[in-house]
Amino acid sequence: MSELENYKIDDHSVNTSQELIDSAIKKVAAILKNKYPDHLSFGDGSYTISRGSTQVMIIVRPFTNEEACVECLANTVMGAKVSPDLMHFLLRKNSELHFGSFGLLFDNTITFSHSFSDKSLDSGQLEISLDSVATISDYYDDIIVDLAGGKRAMDIISVLDN
Repeated sequence: MSELENYKIDDHSVNTSQELIDSAIKKVAAILKNKYPDHLSFGDGSYTISRGSTQVMIIVRPFTNEEACVECLANTVMGAKVSPDLMHFLLRKNSELHFGSFGLLFDNTITFSHSFSDKSLDSGQLEISLDSVATISDYYDDIIVDLAGGKRAMDIISVLDN
């Protein structure tokens, strides 16, 4: 294990109340029902919408004692060959893009996400976040596959549907 892998971030005992989380989930559900009627609900406060070749998950998470966090996350590319060149490309894009950022999950799935506090949760904020994450992920998934291989979200879904 490298020195960085041993580094642990201290848990500062975030204690977002369930009432606050449930309130944010209800707001998200109402906005999605109105603006994105084709969304899917997983029944646990998480949702997904499809757009182009990507899918965006909407998840309400604990954040602080007074705020919940609304995260819009797209699994942009799965199974890419993660190399220093790819990491350099993604970090450079993070510095160029003004909204959201690329990330790397434990299984090397490349993500693009944006989060905001439930304090600013309204139809406009959720729509901007969802649409931006979907547009950016849909644009860059083809570029990343060309650079490093792997599959876009819709490539995975079409295999599962057949």
